[in-house]
Amino acid sequence: MRSIWLVVIAFLSLHAAEVVQVGEKYKSSGKCKACHSHIVKQWESSWHAKSHYEIDEYFQKTIDYVARKNNRKSLNTIKIECAVCHNPRISVTSTNADYEAIAALELDKNTAATKALESDTISEGINCVVCHNIDQIHDNLPEDKRGMNRVSWMKSGVMSGPYTDAISPYHKTEQRPFMDSNPNQLCFVCHANDTSEEGHRFTDMQSEFKSGTKQCVDCHMSPRKEGIAATLRDTNGKAHKRLIREHGFVGGHVENMWKGALKISARKSAQGLEVTLNNPQPHALPSGFGSREILVEAEYKKGSKTVKVESLSLTSHYLSKRGKPTIPHLADKTLEALSVPALGSKTVVLPIEKQADSVVVKVSYRLVNDEVRDLLELKNPIWSKKMAIQTLNMKL
Repeated sequence: MRSIWLVVIAFLSLHAAEVVQVGEKYKSSGKCKACHSHIVKQWESSWHAKSHYEIDEYFQKTIDYVARKNNRKSLNTIKIECAVCHNPRISVTSTNADYEAIAALELDKNTAATKALESDTISEGINCVVCHNIDQIHDNLPEDKRGMNRVSWMKSGVMSGPYTDAISPYHKTEQRPFMDSNPNQLCFVCHANDTSEEGHRFTDMQSEFKSGTKQCVDCHMSPRKEGIAATLRDTNGKAHKRLIREHGFVGGHVENMWKGALKISARKSAQGLEVTLNNPQPHALPSGFGSREILVEAEYKKGSKTVKVESLSLTSHYLSKRGKPTIPHLADKTLEALSVPALGSKTVVLPIEKQADSVVVKVSYRLVNDEVRDLLELKNPIWSKKMAIQTLNMKL
């Protein structure tokens, strides 16, 4: 009987923030294909479509690692906390001490929290409705209010978009500035900052972003170009041509993004081989979720023979409360943070091999550094893959 009452108490006392109310007609991205098939196809290959716990290995193993190390919170609680950005359509957005008690007893199978996490509604991660059903973004809220806690939603059947004249027989559309003149505001709902379980801010992309000619969408979607947003025909029997952006949401996982992302120069000096990295991007490199890495490698040669390789890693390292290496989401402090600032530069120095008469300087990028990759036991090759930025050949 005591167990039953614990389940009832936890079910009733779970708190849910305002979540998007989506009717069956708009439940999945498949419903959007009839009019926006090319856009949905682009989205399907994006990491927005793969933001679910069951699909993203880094996300999954990070949550599992935090749950193992943090005895104050259950696995489901951590999933729900992360879902405010990764699965903003989840129907339960926080838990409490009563829920933690029954979770510890493994009696939470039929609770609202478990059912919310198992719902098909959230299986698509960041899908069409997550962005296009936002009514307002509340920038006046504290910085720790992210994801769905920072927005309010339109009614089911109303979509927000960049056009003032959009007409559809399937849904109403209303123009919003974060879809047109101020798209960074929408990106920073989630891609702004990350704070660890210990309250340590380990990423803050919004503060580091340097406003200029570029916006987030110019690189991570595409510049505006003429195309068709919807295949519906107008009174002339043709689809309406507009200025549109691609919806692949490309990022650090896309190799082509890194070609020429930094401008590289090198020179021999009394200190060694000086390699200067110039960053024309509006945010620091590396940036993102905290364990990304820029690799600078110098391959010294005598004739055609390699005689030595020197390397240097630009990344961040984190310590737990006990002073041991950890992942960013459990960090008490950042031990070291090496990156090239937005619209700035950084010069690094590598030892010179005296026997060499030439050097090949290779600068590349990796999604996860060795330390965090080992801690999380990541298996997918994408996490360790070197993505080429630039190569320089230089006589010594």
